[in-house]
Amino acid sequence: MAAGGVRTGESEEITAWRPAVRGVTEVFHAHFTRHAYPMHVHDTWTLLIVDEGAVRYDLERHEHGTPLGTVSLLPPQVPHNGSAATPLGFRKRVLYLDAGGGPLDASFIGPAVDTPDLADPQLRHRISQLHTSLARPGDELEAAARLTLVGERLRERLRPRLAQAPRPGPDRRVARALRELLDARVVEGVELGEAAGLVHAHPAHLVRSFGAAYGIAPHQYLMARRVDRARRLLLAGRAPGQVASECGFYDQSHLTRHFKRVVGVPPGRYARGRGSGPWGG
Repeated sequence: MAAGGVRTGESEEITAWRPAVRGVTEVFHAHFTRHAYPMHVHDTWTLLIVDEGAVRYDLERHEHGTPLGTVSLLPPQVPHNGSAATPLGFRKRVLYLDAGGGPLDASFIGPAVDTPDLADPQLRHRISQLHTSLARPGDELEAAARLTLVGERLRERLRPRLAQAPRPGPDRRVARALRELLDARVVEGVELGEAAGLVHAHPAHLVRSFGAAYGIAPHQYLMARRVDRARRLLLAGRAPGQVASECGFYDQSHLTRHFKRVVGVPPGRYARGRGSGPWGG
């Protein structure tokens, strides 16, 4: 869960947390104007996007930069530094990805050293969406799905297409198996990695097959099923807080966000309207 922002000085702000998503060891958001990182290393992959300003850094004795619209991927155990490229500083969002259990293995270190900065609007957009889902407790399935698609895109960019096996097409058998699993575990949910193991499919293939078969992402399907269950309980007179826990939502605010997105009104307002329809009193 996201921690509160911390000011480290004038215009210096940070927010950091460890999400409950396998493969991500830390999420770090910062706004720096004066701070300059010395040469250092991480035991994780560092995936960086800049929202304001620009960053310059040295990696393997070569200077690089991360302007707006660029994605930077710094490999584990490779020294680098970092500082603002302009007097106005920079605002960045960083994901630290597990080097052992994340989307990239050691075979990608060399390509990442050679080309750490990737001009890829689609990849940057996916990373931004991933940050948003990682900041919302209860949306771990969505975050895991987004992470696996980010990892797939990174692997495509770092390894030439000719060296890769063709991406498998959508598989309705895989999609149907995942839907049955989600239907059976509406309240308790399922981690993407566990689902992939049970269905015997790579996580990215699983996500893509489900979307192609049903026109909806797995996490959206699961939340829609939970909202349906919540509607029935609310109409039966249950309080929203109780409904949230009984339907698998992280808390009442998690229920409210998804309920309003699907139904159009918050659960409390929906509950107050029960019995006022054409057959109500």
